[in-house]
Parts: sequence; structure tokens; C-alpha cells
Amino acid sequence: MAAMRTILLAVAVMAILNTASAAIYNIGEPGGAWDLSTNYGTWASSRNFHPSDQIVFKYSPQAHDVLEVSKADYDSCNTASPIATLNSGNDVVSLTTTGTRYFLCGFPGHCAGGMKVKIDVVPSSSSSSPAPASGPSASNAPPPAPVSAATSMEATGFGLTVLLAVAGLMA
Repeated sequence: MAAMRTILLAVAVMAILNTASAAIYNIGEPGGAWDLSTNYGTWASSRNFHPSDQIVFKYSPQAHDVLEVSKADYDSCNTASPIATLNSGNDVVSLTTTGTRYFLCGFPGHCAGGMKVKIDVVPSSSSSSPAPASGPSASNAPPPAPVSAATSMEATGFGLTVLLAVAGLMA
């Protein structure tokens, strides 16, 4: 029975450490937000995004929205066929796999005014995730769907829940 408790405790600790390592990035912060005054190229290039991280777009829904788009639509600021449309004003997007994801504001003139961001998700140093696929079929694969703020779970809250559940089993 003691060995079982030790195994359960080790699994709980690993779950907490793995989950707690995820980062949450508020787009544009600390100096800006999802707006027309932030340089998103500089902002994104100063960060390392990894699978399990989340990005959060905070803005006024009356003034902006967030469209996830293809690279071609990102490059041309085309808003006609987005992969996803977010408009809550507090949109949480989970970065679940490596690769590049493209976001822009769909309000007229905003993308051309610089309101777009490219997020490069790279493997974590401790991750065993495979490298992104290459070749013709890789560019046709859609990125994972964004997660709304309502369904987002804080990493530390989840870790604490796992720990409490394991502690209850051990009692």
C-alpha cells in the first residue's frame, strides 16, 4: 500500500509541475494591448511560445476583434475566410502544437495599420513533441481551434485540484 501511495504522489507532482510550466501571455503587454498602437512583430519576437502556453487578446469588442487566418490571408490582410473569429474582448487561445499561427483584427483598416500578430510555437526544451511536419500536406493542415475564455482553466488551479484528489485517495 505504501508503494501505491508513493506512485500516486509522484504522478500528482509530475502533473502539477508539467501543468504549472505553461505560460499565459497577454498580447501586447506590458506596454500595450490588442490595439493599433502596439508593434506586434517586436512584441512576439521577444517571447518564446511553447505547446501548452496560452495567449490572451484583451480589447473592446466594439472597436476590435480577432481573426485567426492562413499565412496568405495574414500577408494580404484578407479577412474574407478566417479559420476562427473571436469577439469576446477577452479571448484565450491555447497553443497546443508547434508551428506558426496568424491573427489579425478584422475591422476595416486595422490589419493594414499593423494590428496583426504571428505566433511561432516552438518545442519546449523538455518536450517530447515531434517537430512540425513539412511538405505539401503540412501547409494544408488547419491549426487547432482556439479556446474561449469561459473554458480556459488556470494551470495552477488544475495542479492544485490534482494534488487534492490524490491526497484524498491516499487518506
